[in-house]
Amino acid sequence: MAPRNVLFLMTDQHRVDTLGCYGNPIVDTPALDALAAGGTRFDRFYTPTAICTPARASLATGLHPFRHGMLNNPERNGGSKDELSDDDPTLWGQLADRGYSVGHVGKWHIGRDRGPEFYGLDGEHLPGALNPVHHPSYEKWLRDNGFPPFAVREAVFGTAANGTGRGHLIAGRLQQPAEATMEAYLTDRTLGLLDRYAGEWKANRKPFMLSCHWYGPHLPYLIPDSYYDLYDPDDVPLPASMAETFAGKPEVQRQYSAYWSSDGFNAAAWRKLIAVYWGYVTMIDHQAGRLIEALKGHGLWDDTAVFFTADHGEFTGAHRLNDKGPAMYEDIYRIPGIARIPGAPPQVSDDFAGLIDLNPTILELAGAPVPDQCDGISLLPLLTGTGAGAASGGARDEVVAEFHGHHFPYSQRMLRDRRHKLVHNPESVHELYDLVTDPHELHNVYDAPAYADIRRDLTVRLYRELLRRGDPAYTWMSYMADIGGDRAADVDGVAEEVA
Repeated sequence: MAPRNVLFLMTDQHRVDTLGCYGNPIVDTPALDALAAGGTRFDRFYTPTAICTPARASLATGLHPFRHGMLNNPERNGGSKDELSDDDPTLWGQLADRGYSVGHVGKWHIGRDRGPEFYGLDGEHLPGALNPVHHPSYEKWLRDNGFPPFAVREAVFGTAANGTGRGHLIAGRLQQPAEATMEAYLTDRTLGLLDRYAGEWKANRKPFMLSCHWYGPHLPYLIPDSYYDLYDPDDVPLPASMAETFAGKPEVQRQYSAYWSSDGFNAAAWRKLIAVYWGYVTMIDHQAGRLIEALKGHGLWDDTAVFFTADHGEFTGAHRLNDKGPAMYEDIYRIPGIARIPGAPPQVSDDFAGLIDLNPTILELAGAPVPDQCDGISLLPLLTGTGAGAASGGARDEVVAEFHGHHFPYSQRMLRDRRHKLVHNPESVHELYDLVTDPHELHNVYDAPAYADIRRDLTVRLYRELLRRGDPAYTWMSYMADIGGDRAADVDGVAEEVA
């Protein structure tokens, strides 16, 4: 296969159920729906960890978070690395070595000080987790285009965890037209690079990878009135998991709910907040459409692979939680995964796949070798219909994820297969969910006698995978304690496999 151009589109903190192609009957997302209809939509697509910096570093390196070591967001670092190791190969560096132009616009949030320029990418480092509305480049763009400066009215705040005072900013009405938003600015910057790269492609067939990373729909939802009021709150169903009681769950979830004052909003307020979140998604879809249409306008549609995904999801009231955090629910671990390869058949994939797999997939598209230490598996055989998934070794039937903390250290590991999910919480009670009988993950059946064999089987499988990866989080002693003496025979099998 000849090397392909790549247009890579990414959002932040994006729930799967906000997109029409993933079943939402109300939210208008025509650009992404069309992309999915013409490509592959993954229905079981997962982040390796539901926090920005570690997930983005895994995309960049193809390594599990515990391997690249960037385990926290730099703003609230719990003692992990602040920058990628110089020894870890990056996707961009390997593409540049193959003669690619590589550009990045928008959210970076991989290192504290090293931005895209440090790695030789075309693009400016916009540091931080949230829309950099006071960055000099954005403010100059506003002035040059005669747009009003950033301003917000009717800001919506939570309540401080102690019940008094003001908590987190959740939403607000942006006093700018949609054309002046940070999302529009980032799209304009991407269009500028696309013009340049298209010229290079036409002149000498120089391939490119161009990424646009919007900061939204991450909270706070600060968007213009036209999108803030786009959806009627009366049409918004509340998440079924708002019935969460936290009974039999780790105590950290109850505490995190209080931290985000999730119960401080009544049903009507939550419907409005969700409606605003949906409006944010539609606003970004419009910007994605601008990029896709420009790609077609340059005559590059048949020469360019297009990917759309997110770093992780968001609770938005689900499980009486907000943001993301120490709870490995589908709301924040399952993410959008859409890939359109020219000439490949449209399809919906039921295979487990994830963000980390996009690294070797893009390398293979570019004709670049995949490093031996890469933890992801190229999805190209599945995308092109030349293999059955999991590098043509058959469908992947489970996914393992990890978490190291957000605001505070908190270690977790998860194994999720087609029916069950096991969450190992070393500091608290473990969790087991039957996703067929309990799709909203409300009932922890870890200690239920009827699930004893399933619990043991999932535990063995989780430890087998962690040991295979070299994840040092669990010792043989904890392994034996979890599975019990009646499964001691499994230890020999696991040890033999790891050896």
